[in-house]
Amino acid sequence: MRLLVVEDEEDLVDALRAGLVRAGYAVDVAYDVAQAREKLAANSYDLVLLDLDLPGGDGFEVCRVLRGTGQGQAVRIIMVTARDRLDDRVRGLDEGADDYLVKPFAFPELLARVRALLRREPGGGTAILRVGSLRLDTSRVEAHSGGRELGLTPKEFGVLRYLMTRPGHVVSAEELLDHVWDEHTDPFTNTVRVTVGNLRRKLGADAVIETVVSKGYRLREDT
Repeated sequence: MRLLVVEDEEDLVDALRAGLVRAGYAVDVAYDVAQAREKLAANSYDLVLLDLDLPGGDGFEVCRVLRGTGQGQAVRIIMVTARDRLDDRVRGLDEGADDYLVKPFAFPELLARVRALLRREPGGGTAILRVGSLRLDTSRVEAHSGGRELGLTPKEFGVLRYLMTRPGHVVSAEELLDHVWDEHTDPFTNTVRVTVGNLRRKLGADAVIETVVSKGYRLREDT
């Protein structure tokens, strides 16, 4: 899943990005309102971590603009801010945030809130995803096939997670690139094809990812 962190404290940004990448997420960063609006217009995100006190405006404005777009109806928003007043919490939720977390916070709690919101994705009702013999634990970042630990890289884990939330559906390489890789990835790269190939090899005899010619990839439901 691809996340956008909108935050102007560089130390906090570095810590959040490192922790979220270790948890298997692709992460982009915006340090002010202008960057946030630019990246939200150019990319598709599954979730946004949004500070309120930002150069060039505030998080309320970003939230309001995002909710007014087509993408904004689907993306999850967590406001992460030092503002702890009741009226700020109420306003944040009224402006369209899905959750509101006050700084300072424990990173495991932030991760749990991220997972909880992303479970609203199709097929993501719990922290454990299951399709046939495949079992994926999004909290521990572990994947098993028939009880065998797969030992996936973060990108392999991200591809499998995305496909497992959409079993039986064709997912294009472009969609995987949008949701599993960050903004620094060359859009003309063959990294999706290579990652899927490596994932298939790790699945071995249990490989269940089909290539649909000229369309993308599909995880078989009858695994």
